[in-house]
Amino acid sequence: VRGLSPSQLVTLRAWLKDERGECFQSRAFFRADEAGEVDPGLHAALGGSYSGVWPMGLFWFLQPDSLHRRLVKRDVAGSPFRVRLEVLDGLSLGTDPQKQPLASCEAERWYVGPGVQRVPIREGRVRGALFLPP
Repeated sequence: VRGLSPSQLVTLRAWLKDERGECFQSRAFFRADEAGEVDPGLHAALGGSYSGVWPMGLFWFLQPDSLHRRLVKRDVAGSPFRVRLEVLDGLSLGTDPQKQPLASCEAERWYVGPGVQRVPIREGRVRGALFLPP
């Protein structure tokens, strides 16, 4: 993230809806450096869903809004997860619909590359899938 004020506190938030419509989200609090930049791969998160330097932390620490749900991608080859990424001013704990993000974008997270072949495996009690490269 660029274009922030030096030492500005911001919240980076990621959220998505899974194939069942369940919402998952994560957030991390950062203080911009002297250049007004935040890079989760270089700068430590001060708190939120995680703390410390985790380049993929916003993806790894996605948590369900409702209890006892897991983030599972059933159709790994047909469609990606679409993750909404937002930069919020200050430390934001909730999902206030009135609070507009400073910036936002959408990232697609694919699990299978183009041309990869999925072969179902059923051998005795073993079930799974073998993914073969193109």
